[in-house]
Amino acid sequence: MKKLIKNENILGFASSLIAVIIGLLFGAIIIYIANPNVAFKGLSTLIQGGFKTGAKGIGQTLFNATPIIMTGLSVGFAFKTGLFNIGTPGQFVMGAFAAIYVGVKWTFLPSSIHWLVAILAAMIAGGIWAIIPGLMKAYLNTNEVIVCIIMNYIGMYTVNYLIPLSGNVYNSMKNQTSYLPSSAIVPDFGLNSLFPGANGGIIFAIIFVIIVHIILNKTTFGYELKACGFNKDASKYAGINDKKNIVLAMVIAGCLAGIGGALVYQSGAGKCLSVVDELAAEGFNGIPVALLGLSNPLGVLVAGLFIAHLNVGGFNMQIYGFIPEIVSIITSCIIYFSAFSMLIRLFLSSKSRGHKKEIVPIETEPVNEGGSV
Repeated sequence: MKKLIKNENILGFASSLIAVIIGLLFGAIIIYIANPNVAFKGLSTLIQGGFKTGAKGIGQTLFNATPIIMTGLSVGFAFKTGLFNIGTPGQFVMGAFAAIYVGVKWTFLPSSIHWLVAILAAMIAGGIWAIIPGLMKAYLNTNEVIVCIIMNYIGMYTVNYLIPLSGNVYNSMKNQTSYLPSSAIVPDFGLNSLFPGANGGIIFAIIFVIIVHIILNKTTFGYELKACGFNKDASKYAGINDKKNIVLAMVIAGCLAGIGGALVYQSGAGKCLSVVDELAAEGFNGIPVALLGLSNPLGVLVAGLFIAHLNVGGFNMQIYGFIPEIVSIITSCIIYFSAFSMLIRLFLSSKSRGHKKEIVPIETEPVNEGGSV
């Protein structure tokens, strides 16, 4: 069994690596077509990512990685339990609004816990928003993908409606939320002095990666969740409450996405939630991160850092005249091909099993007609 798991891990890593290489090759072709004179410099800048600008670039990478690691964890956790949580944009924005509301309104809280209460509010809001598709999946067998997509738009328009009604939470001059007070900002724990632009959000992301890893791999609850994901009928026969686990899985996934929303707007970078009819990109970016990381919490951490690394490198490419649209195409292609990592993994796995199949002849002793050997 251990050998089988090890082989599956190797195949998973190989499939993700192949997907990344294909994506980079496709990006190199686009760069060359756009401007062959500086194609090599542009590609080099993309690959160097945040390392090109030193500590500041690394700080930008860590900042950009935080929300997509959290939404990647959300999607990956649901994947492990047999669910496709495509509702992360809605859960993300609901968590963001809850954190901003508590951050602006609840200034009566001690500064030492104000920012922490805002994160807890975001976690609760994200969990509540995810419980609806969870209940409908568990008790009505409704497709969670359809319900989650609907909830994304309901969440977006609900937040757009609530922000202007929230008093001093709304900045009518800029059509966005107000800036958070310093007590609602997540401490940087000294990271900003090492890597300008980084904040304490990445530390929380790493903590939640470890927590999710322990839940899925070291607890009975995690085993039951994965059992329901592999075979709901068999797990039900074994005495596992599949309905309860489906709802809990969606709620936990929503909590993770909601925390991701909080960590973005409590970062101290001056980000505000705008009243626009656009779904949160961080929510959707969590899907390819989960796919590239094979829904493994540690893999999601690495994949999130890698995608953020490329995004920073793509931004730096503009110094060579590549317009932002070209940069967006390149990074999107890499993310697009990373989604094929699962298919590549299945292909490699089938090839591996095919080579191991051998026909072993069965040797038998001749038997006399009388029955004696």
